[in-house]
Amino acid sequence: MTPQPTLRSLLQMARFTGGWSLAHALLWGVMNLSTLLPGLIVRSFFDALTGAAALPGGTSGIVVLLVALALGQAALWLVAGYVEIVFRFLASALLRRNLLGRLLARPGALALPYSIGETIGRFRDDVDVAEDTLDWTDEIVGQGVVALVAFAILLATDAGITLAVFGPLVVVAAVAQRCSAALGRYRAASSQAASDVSGALGDLLTAVETVRAAGAEERAVAHLRRLNERRRTLTVKDRLATRMLEAVTANLTGIGTGLIMLLAAGRLRDGGLTVGDFVLFVSYLGFVTDFVSELGQYLAQFRQATVAFGRLHGLIGDAPASALAAPAPLHLKGLLPAAAPAPKPRPEPLRDVAVSGLTYRHPATGRGIVGVDLSLERGTLTVVTGRVGAGKTTLLRTLLGLLPGESGEIRWNGALVADPAAFFAPPRAAYTAQAPRLFSDTLRQNLLLGLPDDPAVLASAIRGAMLDRDVAALADGLETAVGSRGVKLSGGQVQRAAAARMLARGADLMVIDDVSSALDLETERDLWRRLRDRSGATYLAVSHRPVALAQADQIVVLKDGRVEACGTLALLLATSAEMRALWHEADDDGALG
Repeated sequence: MTPQPTLRSLLQMARFTGGWSLAHALLWGVMNLSTLLPGLIVRSFFDALTGAAALPGGTSGIVVLLVALALGQAALWLVAGYVEIVFRFLASALLRRNLLGRLLARPGALALPYSIGETIGRFRDDVDVAEDTLDWTDEIVGQGVVALVAFAILLATDAGITLAVFGPLVVVAAVAQRCSAALGRYRAASSQAASDVSGALGDLLTAVETVRAAGAEERAVAHLRRLNERRRTLTVKDRLATRMLEAVTANLTGIGTGLIMLLAAGRLRDGGLTVGDFVLFVSYLGFVTDFVSELGQYLAQFRQATVAFGRLHGLIGDAPASALAAPAPLHLKGLLPAAAPAPKPRPEPLRDVAVSGLTYRHPATGRGIVGVDLSLERGTLTVVTGRVGAGKTTLLRTLLGLLPGESGEIRWNGALVADPAAFFAPPRAAYTAQAPRLFSDTLRQNLLLGLPDDPAVLASAIRGAMLDRDVAALADGLETAVGSRGVKLSGGQVQRAAAARMLARGADLMVIDDVSSALDLETERDLWRRLRDRSGATYLAVSHRPVALAQADQIVVLKDGRVEACGTLALLLATSAEMRALWHEADDDGALG
């Protein structure tokens, strides 16, 4: 990422914070300007002591003035500190809100561009870098103004000494800045290495059982150790380069002070420079050299921010760079908006769904579905079946808008569906995924997921999903905490809990992806029977299980992403070689009972 998009993003963030950004810059600018006053006061004091100038009010006046200045600075510091906290929070909250919004707007079945651990790392670390850079950007202008004022005062006091001292310092700062070009490369490498460690940790924590079952604990730990060692090495290089640059620029004050002492000795002797002027030079030298040092470090920070913004833009995909810092509501005051939209009139009930030419190919493999035609009638059960990799799950996800279809059209009651992702949501459609996800909450809350707690609706959904006996057997019933990802439930209970969650939505179209794979034959048969008994419900399911196939009004056989055959079970067994092969394979696996 080039510096221009970084600067535009910083300006967007500053405009979003509005008055807080302006107040932050002004308050810290005034604070920095106030630090010039002690030098002028002390010069007058020393000149009065040596008789070079008269001091109105005497030494007591000086003390009162310095005390008043200190109290004023303390009050200003408190106000400026509060403004800075709010200003920084608004800026980082905007970035994180937009990042999360863009991730949530992605088609639901598309994987994150990075691992969960790395994504969290970018949310945390790279946003922090962007926040720090904006804060620094807001302050560096005020620091520059103070440095210019100090330089002008010193120039008016003694132009010769001023130019002799600051000329070499500017050259040193320029050389130091040339060295900071490497900082961007070091920061990019160390950030990526840290993300690799976070990603590996996230993967290991979510796959503990797999690692243990494969006996791969030592290899997993060794892999993590290698990643961490690489992160340590690159982080040390990054920190070392940063500290070296800071050391060079931060020591400019000492160099300048030494030059002033050498040059001022002769001027003090011949009377061209007063003691007060000498004290002023030593005092103000720090303002200018500190700004030169800060500017060098800021430019290095800006390079690091460019790396950070580039990594953040990697999370928002094809969205324009401006989307990262686009204005958005944060709802930091008053009542939060309702978690769910207000109830809307129920849409027209489902009569039929017609799919024609639906196509989606996975970018990484080129496999998917091609030209799929499908027709669903109200009150029927359609089962999609096929071999592994035939495109069954892809078909369901593309129909629901969880994957972005490349071509084809979908019609609901004859009307074209322009945005499947928005359209196929409750109460029109509800979905149970192949690997359903439960959250670390109670079973009740997992089933409701924001719905009003209607006991009758919930009881009907639990019974329809064959979960009633399981709930009765749990010590705390629906208040049972299921643990992370439903770890306290069996695989079959997780599947049926997900089915109950789907049924609680009362949708016209129920889309089910292999919901009975973890069930025994009797439970599976009863589950499908109860599902079919629900009046008016329309089902589109993926399954290879004979119990589901036998219940189907229509079976769609997929092969290599295309519809190989379609019809009733009896018809397909008589006419489709692919269906007969699938049926016999299920029989050989003992799925027929």
